[in-house]
Amino acid sequence: MSAMAIKSHPGLKTLEEVDTEMYELIEQEKRRQFTSIELIASENFASRAIMDCLGSCLTNKYAEGLPGKRYYGGNEIIDQIENMCKARALEAYRLKTDEWGVNVQPYSGSPANFAVYTGLLQPHDRIMGLDLPSGGHLTHGFYTLDKKTMSRKPVSATSVYFESLPYKVHQTTGLVDFDELAKMAAIFKPALIVCGGSAYPRDWDYAKFREIADANGSLLMMDMAHISGLVATQEANDPFKYCDIVTTTTHKSLRGPRSGIIFFKKDARGFEDKINNAVFPALQGGPHEHQIAGVAVQLKETTKPEFKGYVQQVKKNIKAMAAKLVDQYGYALATGGTDNHLLLWDLRPAGITGSKVEKICDVVQITLNKNAVPGDVSALSPGGVRIGAPAMTTRGLVEKDFEAVADLLHEAVQLALKIQAAAPSKKLVDFSKALVGNAEVDALREKVKGFASSFGMPGRPFGKYNPEP
Repeated sequence: MSAMAIKSHPGLKTLEEVDTEMYELIEQEKRRQFTSIELIASENFASRAIMDCLGSCLTNKYAEGLPGKRYYGGNEIIDQIENMCKARALEAYRLKTDEWGVNVQPYSGSPANFAVYTGLLQPHDRIMGLDLPSGGHLTHGFYTLDKKTMSRKPVSATSVYFESLPYKVHQTTGLVDFDELAKMAAIFKPALIVCGGSAYPRDWDYAKFREIADANGSLLMMDMAHISGLVATQEANDPFKYCDIVTTTTHKSLRGPRSGIIFFKKDARGFEDKINNAVFPALQGGPHEHQIAGVAVQLKETTKPEFKGYVQQVKKNIKAMAAKLVDQYGYALATGGTDNHLLLWDLRPAGITGSKVEKICDVVQITLNKNAVPGDVSALSPGGVRIGAPAMTTRGLVEKDFEAVADLLHEAVQLALKIQAAAPSKKLVDFSKALVGNAEVDALREKVKGFASSFGMPGRPFGKYNPEP
């Protein structure tokens, strides 16, 4: 093929040349991220180095199987990449190779969790995980009531294929109710107890979980997806001292690409083969090696002093916001505060729902999510919102900046209360309509955009909508 033909190959054209519609949408999303305050606790901003991996030639390669045991050929270099990721994963959490094994192939956290259940449990075995309205995750098992048939309705595959009995937080303290968990476990005798959650602002008492698991012959698994960055930097309690299995995503406080990891004890119980076989061939096909490469890059970063400083700043930032919301504005927080990267804001005393606060914040370009708080009976109609610090800390915000964000949140809530009072009903649909064209809402959005745009953004150079700051 001539040099002229190579240069004209369609595979060398840019996205802008090939698909202008998609290019425009991506550029708009860049603009949205740059001009918004990102407070979703499960989100973060990946580095340029990670994005280089995600957009690399590694996306071209099929690598079904494990390093050295692939179904396809041509994986000599891919094997090195995956083995590097596995070694760095163990190093990041200070694990000995003769005591712990790791699988880095899960596409994300939910597939990682289900691979553990598939590999180590039998269908209809019993699982206990934190209740969704108490801050747990869907993959830990959850049912709702189908009011049409008046029968239980499994929400996640965990509750379809296994029998799940959620445990709860104490309705007054907001902390895991270990006394009640011990009583229920003694009756239910679960095969597996899951600790970890997606909206729990305190650290985890693994010793108590271990005691309850041992008393009932249960395996103990920690889903540390939200706090994996804190665990890696020893800014949170260490689940590896007590748990049999530890799973995690890699894109939250760890600040990597979207992917998943499973850690498992190496002992006579034979977890390694069971979990590896559950990931492939039972549940997945070829692993996404471009993601695995990105995970490896970020795991290297977690061992550096700069990343520990980042995680410490995350904790300082969320505590500064919590103090501002409570001490200056008198709002209520679940558990009274936070030990990690997030807070759970109870809006019921303020007289508004989490759904309405999420809605107005979204309109003014503050992204957070509605969330159940202790005392709520449903995660679908919650009384609070969840706020996380990892993403905006990545953009360089410090304590005073998070205090300024708390001021903007207060302004949004007060404006929401005003709009709610004037709306024809308390329904979310009427509230949402009243936001459109509201001059005060528009003014707050411009204030948010100006604030957010004053901070840098990691990743690849920005496009035409927002020149690189």
